[in-house]
Amino acid sequence: MTNDTARADGELAAIDDRWQLRFSRTLPHPQEKVWRAITEPEHLAAWFPHRIVGDRVAGASLRFESHDDPSEAFDGQMLRFDPPKVVEFMWGEDVIRMELEPDGSHTVLTLLDTFTEQGKGARDGAGWHECLDRLGVHLAGDDLDACNGTWKAVSPLYVEKFGPDASTVGPPEGHPVLDD
Repeated sequence: MTNDTARADGELAAIDDRWQLRFSRTLPHPQEKVWRAITEPEHLAAWFPHRIVGDRVAGASLRFESHDDPSEAFDGQMLRFDPPKVVEFMWGEDVIRMELEPDGSHTVLTLLDTFTEQGKGARDGAGWHECLDRLGVHLAGDDLDACNGTWKAVSPLYVEKFGPDASTVGPPEGHPVLDD
């Protein structure tokens, strides 16, 4: 994994009447290993913000539970599950799509987050940036503590890159990224 903490590598674009964050990371691991890391609960726990409860099949209902407080949960739906290439689901009102493409012995992961409120672009950009850094560290078998503080480090970069209209929504009061 290339650690992109020093720069905001996510892109924000208007797509019809919605907004889309796009990240592309080349991971130095085979596609099958990356697929397991983006779909299997024991691997998702290391990097994805919620526990995903539900069948891994298109059309299945999903439940997203907080790792810290399972009562803080919301619903979604699996839209596409095409091993080992594409997983796409409704995450609340957002659509999350992860695509994998082999690149020699590496894998290119493209994460797309499509949503309606432009104002959360910088917040979510910094959040996905940290999540993808955590994914890379997890895949490498390294200590996830190395990613602590990534959100705080890259958030100002996303605010600057995406501008004030994409920076009106921040983390909720008491969110862990605000703690010192």
